[in-house]
Amino acid sequence: MSEPTMSMVRMLFPSAEVTLLAKPIIAELFAQHPGIHRILVYDDRGRHAGLSGKWTLARVLRRHRFDLAILLQNAFEAALLAFLAGIPRRHGYGTDGRGFLLTHPLAVSPRGSITHQVHYYWNLVKPFGAQGTPPAPRLFVTAKEEISIEARLADAGISASDLLIGVNPGSTYGAAKRWLPERYADTANRLVDEYRSKEGRIGVAILGGKGEERLGQSIAERIHTRTVVCSGQTTVRELMALTKRCQLFLTNDTGPMHIATAFNVPTVAVFGPTDWQTTAPFGSSARLVRQAVPCAPCLLRECPIDHRCMTGVTVEDVTQAAQEHFAGYGHGVQTLAQPGRSVPQTPDGVSPLKDVTIFLDRDGTLNADPGFVKSPEELRILPGVPSALAQLKRGGARLVVVTNQSGVGRGLISLQDLEAIHARLRDRLAAEGVVLDAIYFCPHHPDDDCACRKPKRGMVDRATAELQVDLSRSYLVGDQARDVELAHRVGIKSILVTTGPLGRQPLEELHAGGLAPTRVLPSLSAVVDWIYEDVAGGQRASPQLNMTR
Repeated sequence: MSEPTMSMVRMLFPSAEVTLLAKPIIAELFAQHPGIHRILVYDDRGRHAGLSGKWTLARVLRRHRFDLAILLQNAFEAALLAFLAGIPRRHGYGTDGRGFLLTHPLAVSPRGSITHQVHYYWNLVKPFGAQGTPPAPRLFVTAKEEISIEARLADAGISASDLLIGVNPGSTYGAAKRWLPERYADTANRLVDEYRSKEGRIGVAILGGKGEERLGQSIAERIHTRTVVCSGQTTVRELMALTKRCQLFLTNDTGPMHIATAFNVPTVAVFGPTDWQTTAPFGSSARLVRQAVPCAPCLLRECPIDHRCMTGVTVEDVTQAAQEHFAGYGHGVQTLAQPGRSVPQTPDGVSPLKDVTIFLDRDGTLNADPGFVKSPEELRILPGVPSALAQLKRGGARLVVVTNQSGVGRGLISLQDLEAIHARLRDRLAAEGVVLDAIYFCPHHPDDDCACRKPKRGMVDRATAELQVDLSRSYLVGDQARDVELAHRVGIKSILVTTGPLGRQPLEELHAGGLAPTRVLPSLSAVVDWIYEDVAGGQRASPQLNMTR
C-alpha cells in the first residue's frame, strides 16, 4: 500500500537516486519497480539483528551519503537507523517515541479518525508537494517470471488459454481472518459449473504461505476442475507472477489480496475482524464481502466467541460478487467479460497483443489540447478514448504515455499540478477499467536542450529500460509531427491521429522532412482496429510504410 508514495517520490525528485531499504520479503516485492534505483535489504533476523547488526547497517547507509530519509515504517528502529546513518533530513510520523530522532516529525491523524493506509503513506510526501488522490498501487514482474509460471501451470494441466481462478484461503495474521475453507471450494465449484460453457476451460490455483499446505490441499480435494496447489511452494516473485496470471482472485484480507489488485486482477475479498476502512484493496478491481456485526472490527488473531463475522458470510454472497466481475457490471470494477466488441484470439488462445507496447501522446491524443492543461478540472478526455484503451488492455497490450509538458519549465504549472492532472487522468480511465502502465513526461522548456523532449528519444529509452519493452512489438500514437519523428528515431511504427487541434497539418511538416507515418487515422478507435489487424497479419517490415487517407 506504500507503492503510490514511492512512485510519487520518484516524480517529486526526478533527478535523485531513490534507494529502498526493506526487509527481505518487501525487497522481493519491489525488485522490478521502475521508480526504484537500488534496494538495500534489511536482514533484521540475520546479519542486522541486535544492536551490533544495527550498527553494521548504519555504517553501510552512511557510506551512501543519503540526503533525505522518508520513513514509511512507524517503528522506532527505522528512525534510529536513519539517525545513526547521519542522514541530514529525516521525515516520518512522530510515533513510537521516536520524534526526537526525526528532523521533520509529522503528527498522526487524531485518535478516532479513519485513514486508509494508502492515504496514510501518501500524507508523508505532501510536505514535498504531493497533492490530490493517490493512484492505485502497481507492481511489476518480468516476462521471464510470467513464462515460468505458465510452464508450471501447464505441468498441472492448465494451459495459457484457460481462465484461471486464484483462491487465497489462508492468513499469517491468525485464524480469525480466514473464511471457511469448504466455502471457498463451494464458491469455486459454483463458478466453474456456471461459466465453463461460456468462458471455456477453467482452472483453479490455490495460493498460500508456508504452513498452509494442508489447508490448500483440503480445498483442492473438493474442487471439481483442474487445480494446482501452490501453498508454501512459491517465492514472493513467483507468487506475484501467479497472481497476475489469474482472471479472478478470491481471498481473505492478506498481502496477496493487495498484490492482486496491484495487478488489476478482479478480486473478491472477504473481510471479518480487520478494518476494511483502512486496509481494503485500493483500486477499481475489487469487491468487498463482509458481514456487519457489532464486534467487528476487533483486530484479534483468534475469535473468543463464535467467529460470526466470517460464518455470516455465505457462499452465495461471495459467488454473487464474483459473478459481477464475470457479468460485466458492478460499481467501477474491471470485469472479465466487458460489453462491446469482442477481443480477437490467436489460434492457441494467447492474448493477441501480449508483449505489445503502445506509446501514447497525451494532449490531442487522449485528451483535448487547449494549449496547456493547467489543472485537473481542465482535463477533457476525448470521446471514445476510454473504450479504445480498454480494448487494447483486454488484448494484453501495455499502455505507456510519453508527453511533453513544457508548462512546468515555462512556469505555468508546477510538478505538483502535473501530478494532480495525471492522477485525474488515471482515475478517469480506471473508472472504465483501464490502468496505464506508466506515464513519462518531459517537464523542460523547449530551449533547455534536454534529452527527453520529443522528438528526442529519452522518454522511450527510459521506458524501454525500466519496463523491458520489446520495441519490435511497439507502436507510437500521437497527433503531432514530433510523435512520428520520435517513432522513426526509435524504429517503431507510428500512427498519426487527426484528433488534435492541427488535424492533418502535421503531414506537411513530415513531408518536408522526408518522413511519413505508418498510418493516418481519424480516432483512437480506428487505431485499435488497425493495430489488431497489423499484429494478426504479422507484418513487421519497415516501421515507416504508408498512409491511409
